[in-house]
Amino acid sequence: MTDERQLHLNLFIMGAGHHEAAWLAHKDPSVLHRAEHFVTLAQAAERARFDAVFIADSVFLTPNVELYTHEKFDPISVLGVLAASTSRIGLIGTATTSFSEPYNLARQFASLDHLSGGRVGWNIVTTADEDAPANFGGGVRASHEDRYRRATEFVEVVQALWDSWADDALVRDTTTKRYVDLERIRRIEHDGEFFSVRGPLNIPRPPQGHPVLVQAGASPAGLDFAAQFAEVVFTAQYFRDDAVAFAEDLRRRTAAAGRPPDATKVLPGLIPVLGSTEAEVRALEDKLEEFGGTAHSLQLLGWLLGGIELTEDDLDRPVPFDRLPREEEVGGQRARFALLVRLAQREQLTVRQLARQIASGHGHRVVAGTPAQVADDIEQWFRTGAADGFNIMPPVFPDGLDTFADHVVPLLQQRGIFRRDYAGETLREHLGLARPEHVLRGPALR
Repeated sequence: MTDERQLHLNLFIMGAGHHEAAWLAHKDPSVLHRAEHFVTLAQAAERARFDAVFIADSVFLTPNVELYTHEKFDPISVLGVLAASTSRIGLIGTATTSFSEPYNLARQFASLDHLSGGRVGWNIVTTADEDAPANFGGGVRASHEDRYRRATEFVEVVQALWDSWADDALVRDTTTKRYVDLERIRRIEHDGEFFSVRGPLNIPRPPQGHPVLVQAGASPAGLDFAAQFAEVVFTAQYFRDDAVAFAEDLRRRTAAAGRPPDATKVLPGLIPVLGSTEAEVRALEDKLEEFGGTAHSLQLLGWLLGGIELTEDDLDRPVPFDRLPREEEVGGQRARFALLVRLAQREQLTVRQLARQIASGHGHRVVAGTPAQVADDIEQWFRTGAADGFNIMPPVFPDGLDTFADHVVPLLQQRGIFRRDYAGETLREHLGLARPEHVLRGPALR
C-alpha cells in the first residue's frame, strides 16, 4: 500500500451475472436461488479485498421476467447470510423510502451493523416504477419531487433513530445491576409531513454510528439529495469527460450542502469482459450475444427509452430520436434514459448496437479487453478524477468475478492504487469515511 489516494472496488451481485443472457451460460442455474451462490461470490470478493458487495432490489416483478433472472431476494435476508459467512467485506443493501417505514428500516440496518461488526451500508432508493404502488395498497406513483421530499424526511428520521442511543448508553454494571443509563437514551418525537415517529430505537447505536449511506439517483433532485446525505454514489457513466464533470458537480453540490466536497465516493458501474487475448475477448462477446435474444433486447431497450416499441425492422437503423419522449416526460429511469440518448447520439449507434450495450448491463459501461487493458482503463479513470472506484458488474458469475479477481486486481495492487489487505474492520474504515459524531436530542426516557 502507498499513502496515496486508494481505489475502491465494490461487487454488484445480481442473479447469474449482469449480461441479460447470463443464466443461459451458467453451469447450474438452480444454484441462483440458494444461499451458496451469494456466499461464494461474497467470499471471493473478500479474498480479493473488495470494499463491499452490493445487493439491489425492486418491490415488483419486472415484465421481462420470462427471459431473464429478474427475481429479487430481500436484501436484508441475503446480507444476514453474508454477515455470518464473511468477516471483513462490507455489505450494502437496497431499501426504498417510498414503500418502507423509517422505524423498521432503521432497526433492520442497525441490527445488521451490530451482527456484522460494523460492515453495513444502505443504498437509498425512491422507487419510481409505475407497477410498485399496486403492491402497497394501490394508488398512483408519487411525483419525482414528492418522492425526494419523502426520502429526505425518511433519512432524517432514520439518522435520529440511530442516534437515539448515545454511544455510552450501555452500562452493563453487574455491581449495581444496571444495564443501561436511561439518561443516555432519548425519544426523537418526530412529527413531520410524511412520518410521525416517537422512538427511541430498541437496540443500541450501530457500531459505525450510522451505516454507510449510498445513493444512485442522477437527476438534479437526486444529486441534491446525494449532496445532503450520501457517502457513496453509484452512477452510470460512459465517457470519462462526462464522469469528471459529474464528480465535480457532485462535489460543488456537497459543499453547498455544508459538507466537505470530498465527503462522497463516486463509483461508476463497470462491466469487465476479459480474455487473455483480444481475440478471446471478441469470442466471449459473440457468445454472450448469441445467447441473448433479439426480441428481448429490443423490449428492454424500448422500455429504457421511455416505453417506445421497437421491432426487428429497426435493428440496423439509427436510434429513432424523433419517437422518443422528452426527458421530463420520462417517469422512471430518467437519468438512464438521458445517458442512453447521449450515448446513441455521440457514437451514432444503430438500434442493434445500442441494444447490445443494454444487454451487457442495462446501460453501464462495458470495458472489453485483456487484464492489462482493463487495469489501464480503471487506472486512467481513477487518476483523472472520473471515479473514486468502481461498482464491478461481471457479465457472468462466478467466472467473470474470478477472472477479474485473479488477473486484474493483482495489476492494480502492483500499481499501488488498490489495497493488498484490509486496514480496518468496518465498511467506513475501508472507504476512508469518518464515524458520525453522536447528537443526543429529544426527551430522556426519565
